[in-house]
Amino acid sequence: MTSDPEHIQAIRNGVRNLCHRYDERYWLNLDSQRDYPTEFVRTLTDEGYLAALIPEEYGGSGLGLQEACVILEEISFSGGHPGACHAQMYVMGSVLRHGSRAQKEKYLPGIAEGSIRLQSFGVTEPDTGTDTSSLKTVAAKQGDRYVINGQKVWISRVQHSDLMLLLARTTPLDRVKKKTEGLSTFIIDLNEAVGNGLTVRPIDSMINHHSCELFFDNLEIPEENLLGAENNGFRIILDSMNAERILIAAECIGDGRFFVDKAVRYAKERRVFNRPIGQNQGVQFPIARCKINLDAADLMVRKGAELFDRNKKCGAEANMAKLLASEASWQAADMCMEVYGGFAFAREYHIERKFRETRLYRTAPISTNFILGFVAEHVLGLPRSY
Repeated sequence: MTSDPEHIQAIRNGVRNLCHRYDERYWLNLDSQRDYPTEFVRTLTDEGYLAALIPEEYGGSGLGLQEACVILEEISFSGGHPGACHAQMYVMGSVLRHGSRAQKEKYLPGIAEGSIRLQSFGVTEPDTGTDTSSLKTVAAKQGDRYVINGQKVWISRVQHSDLMLLLARTTPLDRVKKKTEGLSTFIIDLNEAVGNGLTVRPIDSMINHHSCELFFDNLEIPEENLLGAENNGFRIILDSMNAERILIAAECIGDGRFFVDKAVRYAKERRVFNRPIGQNQGVQFPIARCKINLDAADLMVRKGAELFDRNKKCGAEANMAKLLASEASWQAADMCMEVYGGFAFAREYHIERKFRETRLYRTAPISTNFILGFVAEHVLGLPRSY
C-alpha cells in the first residue's frame, strides 16, 4: 500500500513547523559546544514524531516507514541533524519484532512517551568493523545471568540513552557452522551498567554525533535481557538494518535539498560582474544536476519504504537507496561549497557544518563498497567478494 499523499503532506508540514522553532543558529550553537539537542528531542517526542513507528497499543503513533522517512527528511532539510535521535526509530523495531510480551510492555510505552531513551546500537568493534560476524565481545551464561566482556567503538548516543541493544557472541566461533551463528542480542540498561562493568569513552570526531568507545569488563546482566532467542542475534540485527538504511537515505535527501535550496537562493542574490552568478551556466548546471540526482534517489527511498511497510523483501532497495541518496547529498554538498565560494567556509552560513555531517553517510552505517558488493552478489548473482 502507499500512504495517502495528503496524510504525508500533513506530517511534512507539521515537522516543518516544529523545526522552525529550532533554527540553524540552534544547531550551530550545539555544534560549537559539542552539545546534545535535548530540547529538540523532547519536543519531537512530545508531538509524537519520534514514536512514529511504535504501535498505538504501546502509546506510539502507529505510522509506517514512509511517514518516518518524511519526518527525518524534513529535519535535515531544515538544517537540523536527525542523527541525534534517529536510532530511536529503527532500534526500537528490534524490540517490537523480537521482544517478549513482557519486554514490549516494559519498554515501548516509556520509549513512546520519552521517559526511556533507546538511542544506541552496540555492534561495531575496532578490530572487525563491518565484518560483524567476527566480533569478539563475548556474553557468557552463568546461572541466571550473562557476563559480558569486550569492546565496541563508534557507538553513538550512549551518553544520552537509557537503553542500548548489544550484539555479542554467545557460542564460540569454532563451534558454529556459519560465522553468523552463535551471536545474541541483549538489552543493556545503561543507567545500571555504566560504572558497574561498562566504561564509556567519548570520541572527539569531525561531527557532533556523540560517538563513544565502550569497554565491557565482567558486566553482568539478567537473562531476561536477552532479546529473542539465544544465538539468533545476527538475524535480529539484520531486521533493523533495512529500516536504518532507508531512514538514513531519507535524511540524505533532506540534506541534499538543504544544499540545493541554499545554492539556488545564493545564486539568485550574489552578483558578480553586474549579474547574478546564477545566470552563468557554470553555476546553473551543477545545481540542476544535483536536483535531478536527488529526485531520482528519492524515488528509490520511497520504493524501499513502501516495500518495508508491506512486509516485502527490501534489502536490495534499502541498500540502493542508501547509496544513491548519500552520493547525491554529498554531490550537492560539494556543489553548494563551490557556489558559495569562500563564504561557504564561514560557520555563520551553516554550509560547512552540514557538509561535515552529510559526509558521514557515505561511510556509515554501511560503506558504498559494501553496498556494491551486496548488489553484485545478491542481485546480480556474481561470486561473493567478501
